[in-house]
Amino acid sequence: MQVNETLNDGLKRSYEITITGAELDAKVNEKLAEAQPEIEMKGFRKGKVPMALLKKQFGQRLMGEAMQESVDGAMQAHLEGTGDKPAMQPEVKMLGEDWKEGDDVVISMSYEKLPEIPDVDYKVLSLEKLVVTPAEADVQDALKTLAESAQNFEAREGAAEDGDQVVIDFVGKVDGEPFEGGAADDYPLVLGSNSFIPGFEAQLVGVSAGDEKAVEVAFPEDYGAEHLAGKTAIFDCTVKDVKAPVAAEINDELATKYGAEDLAALTGQIEERLKSEYAGAARAVMKRKLLDQLDEAVSFDLPPSLVEAEAKQIAHQLWHEENPDVDGHDHPNVEPTEEHNRLAERRVRLGLLLAELGQRNEVQVTDAEMTQAIMNQARQYPGQERQFFEFIQHNQQAQQQVRAPLFEDKVVDYIFEMAEVTEKEVTKDELQAAVEALEDDA
Repeated sequence: MQVNETLNDGLKRSYEITITGAELDAKVNEKLAEAQPEIEMKGFRKGKVPMALLKKQFGQRLMGEAMQESVDGAMQAHLEGTGDKPAMQPEVKMLGEDWKEGDDVVISMSYEKLPEIPDVDYKVLSLEKLVVTPAEADVQDALKTLAESAQNFEAREGAAEDGDQVVIDFVGKVDGEPFEGGAADDYPLVLGSNSFIPGFEAQLVGVSAGDEKAVEVAFPEDYGAEHLAGKTAIFDCTVKDVKAPVAAEINDELATKYGAEDLAALTGQIEERLKSEYAGAARAVMKRKLLDQLDEAVSFDLPPSLVEAEAKQIAHQLWHEENPDVDGHDHPNVEPTEEHNRLAERRVRLGLLLAELGQRNEVQVTDAEMTQAIMNQARQYPGQERQFFEFIQHNQQAQQQVRAPLFEDKVVDYIFEMAEVTEKEVTKDELQAAVEALEDDA
């Protein structure tokens, strides 16, 4: 085997690899020799078929296998010898159109190698960890929100307002005829909840107990029941009660509704939840500051193919965010802008850097961490958790999508431990401002 370098430009590499006809022939003979003891053929005992006859009958088919194995072996040997790690799958082409058995095989292999990642001096990294202690007012606000969520409705005099509950009997008709599912008695409807057909609830604002109201609405064109889609309906409504929302009292009874033993226990749970939320937001701020410092502190060449692929992905994702009504990919080609390319370069640089730092420092994602992450994602699909779990287990690409953010966060945590970190007490509003600043810079 001969390897000749044909391109060495930055991270770009190209080689011509020659595998001689003699090497291929030896590979075929090796395969035939391995198979010979198990081959039976008419006129010969098992394992005694002459090599020349085996080669005549099976040589052509084995030549393709030998060629593929030789090419793969040559590429692997080259990469191991040079230490190159291709950024993407190498492009391999066979040169020469008139190849015949006995000729040398010449292939062209081109790729972009991953760059050498410099070491990071963790001592130059100076980070600030924002710390927020939940204020009593924040805890009380959270309790009030829970009380409002657990609200009841009490009858009152006067006209119904948005947010009130009206108890109604109604019969819906299309073309003067009642339709199935269009009637109910003593139905509690919260005005403004948008739980009925668009336009229905708004027409009941202002009614009082004892009123009768004919509500006219049009079913949407895409309504689930085809016989009603696009039709105009009139609902004859009788208002039996108007009720105003009343927040639940903040006491032990409210606490038990949310699974706590008493109000003190619920208050403690809220404090812990707020601490966790604040800590998560503060970590996001500190992580961004860390990535900014790493981006400035470390410089190396980037594989153009990775940057181009990342820029296209960013442009495509942002286009869909700006055009949420387009679900598929049937849309004009989206060309990356300079801003997309700049962001792609940052992402590729930091991605390669964190991957290398994690590998050098033997950062690992454990099986338990993977299982927990998969279970957390599975909860987003109620009733289909088992199917989701099995899908991840049998899909390597899906596993990598779960593992990648876990790995990145573990590398970031490792750097946090090595860097100089000082704590700074701030208010909730100051933390919120820091989080919003991240969103503005994204």
